[in-house]
Amino acid sequence: MTATAVVAIDQGTTSTRAIAFDLAGTGVASAQRELPQSYPLPGRVEHDPERIRDDAFEVAREVIEAAEALGYQVAAIGITNQRETTVVWERASGRPIHPAIVWQDRRTANECAELREAGHEGLIERRTGLRLDPYFSGTKLAWILDNVPGAREAAGKGELAFGTIDTWLLWCLTGGRVHATDASNASRTLLYDIDEGRWHPELLELLRVPAAVLPEVRDSAGDFGKTSAGLFGRAIPLRGVAGDQQAATFGQAAFEPGGMKFTYGTGAFALLNTGADRLASRHGLLTTVAWQLGGERTYALEGSIFVAGASVQWLRDGLGIISDAAETEALARSVDSTGGVVLVPAFVGLGGIHWDPGARAALLGMTRDTGRPEIARAALEAVAYQSRELIDAMQADGAPRPDTLRVDGGFTRNDWAMQFLADILDLEIGRPVVTETTALGAAMLGGLGAGVFVDLREVQALWRHDRAWRPVMDAEMRETLYSGWRRAVARVLTN
Repeated sequence: MTATAVVAIDQGTTSTRAIAFDLAGTGVASAQRELPQSYPLPGRVEHDPERIRDDAFEVAREVIEAAEALGYQVAAIGITNQRETTVVWERASGRPIHPAIVWQDRRTANECAELREAGHEGLIERRTGLRLDPYFSGTKLAWILDNVPGAREAAGKGELAFGTIDTWLLWCLTGGRVHATDASNASRTLLYDIDEGRWHPELLELLRVPAAVLPEVRDSAGDFGKTSAGLFGRAIPLRGVAGDQQAATFGQAAFEPGGMKFTYGTGAFALLNTGADRLASRHGLLTTVAWQLGGERTYALEGSIFVAGASVQWLRDGLGIISDAAETEALARSVDSTGGVVLVPAFVGLGGIHWDPGARAALLGMTRDTGRPEIARAALEAVAYQSRELIDAMQADGAPRPDTLRVDGGFTRNDWAMQFLADILDLEIGRPVVTETTALGAAMLGGLGAGVFVDLREVQALWRHDRAWRPVMDAEMRETLYSGWRRAVARVLTN
């Protein structure tokens, strides 16, 4: 008897991968390609959209073939993606007119400042739940239309299409038959009214975006067409789409209001399910759509850390003091402390509670004795300090303090970092068996959309606990270290 599997395409900031999951939530096949980033100018970060497309095709093909060789029938594909990364392409040819502008890119900081000074931030926050920041897609889209010759005229004629990476992949997978996104990705654009559930004309006019370039917004689990038959030997239904952090929240089975997860990858993101009620933050957090099912939106409160695992990548690629991310755990354990060294990883500004695009990274407190272990440990500690900023802000906004914080993402494989996180947060940290919950969430949504899973109760049963860390640090040390972090952050803030 043939078993059923669902494939997730997980297109992230530094890699593109696919994982096939069986109906117990176990990965049965996977493939991955590293994705290079381009830094053409300070503050600019770009990807090659065609490389993303080709890598997605390759990893999906590998995984589908591997799963079928094991006796599985792939029932559906779900897609999850780096959310705010922006692509514009020609409808007729499918050719991108500019490299993808990555979510970390800060080139539109001046435009955001001008809009803020003109008094528009209140409108944007009220309608979208977001901050007026270059992090989001809307100003990136406007920049492409303004800076690529002929783009604005072509967009007005309906000759161009815009999308975040999910939309780009849907277009490519379906041979240009589907130009769509889901509500979770739409909610990250500065163009989507999260209360009314639509692209809002007032926001389009403000950011000078013609409606003709925008995709249709659909449920996160539902019909997104089928893959072109020639790609994988047969047409496979596309049945789930969600932005990476929302997919990870879904994969962590945080389905009830108050459910919370923290994902640690290139950046780090905390999402708290607030159910059908939109909760406005007074402490620098975002309100976003977690997912939309059956036309009903579930909202979340989100805290965003722009640089988490990317700090470790910087140690490897920028400083050259490690050859592999796993080395940081042994380096951190080899010393009792950083010796007063603090890394503020504001390489692309600060998100979190600060929202300061002008902030820049700093490595503070070094002496002649500072070496590789202290710097590596400081990079890991910075992730925990930024996490505390977000957890404290959520509590200040009235969110309940979780008994256990569910974590996921590649960074969570570092056991030392997880213990330090538990110590600084003074919370139990729980890691699931499947740490790649972003992909798992996309597969769950794909399975729901395909009818493979009947309801959320059936999906919730797929989550399984792996390991927990409990705080052991005394309160005085915890607060001393955190105070040092806050002083260091104050040194780099510009607003």
